[in-house]
Amino acid sequence: MKKEETAEHLILDAAKDIFQSKGMDGARMQEIADKAGINKAMLHYYYRSKQLLFEAVFKNAFSLLAPQLNTILNDDSSIEDKVRKFTTDYTAFMMKHPYLPNFIINELNRNEDFILKLKENTGFPNLEKFKAQVNTEIKAGVLKPIDADQLFVNILALNIFPFLGKPLVKALTKKDELSYAAFVESRKTEVANFIIHSIKK
Repeated sequence: MKKEETAEHLILDAAKDIFQSKGMDGARMQEIADKAGINKAMLHYYYRSKQLLFEAVFKNAFSLLAPQLNTILNDDSSIEDKVRKFTTDYTAFMMKHPYLPNFIINELNRNEDFILKLKENTGFPNLEKFKAQVNTEIKAGVLKPIDADQLFVNILALNIFPFLGKPLVKALTKKDELSYAAFVESRKTEVANFIIHSIKK
């Protein structure tokens, strides 16, 4: 890895940690530079402002998540197979990157206009193929009549919430960290079965 690539990697890692814990407004460039082990002048050489650095970190975080969404939307498998694969893959992915849902949702709520920049990215999820396939399977008698947008949001919500609301889920279900991990693992099949049973004829 080249020296410049190493420095930028250190900056993005440090910024990710600090933005995660303090958010955009609470983060300080000096703190990020200190954590990355560089001086503030070098940090500004790579990123002229905190906003530009934040956008780089956010886009990187979103780019990890977007392929998980695109899989369910754009492959040629049935809706049932899409639901099962998405639920399994997304849950496994989030167990490795548990900070992502809170980070993304908190910052989108803080700055709703930022989603417009993300939509310009070629990897931004597109629902059109998924919606057309849902309608095709409804006409073929495979699925009950259901709005495709509602179905996709249901899939997202049921998969995201245990990570987004982890402290609440643990408190309500009286689970420690170990039993919570087992609970989330079981949702790979529980959520898929729940959705499929609700939409199939």
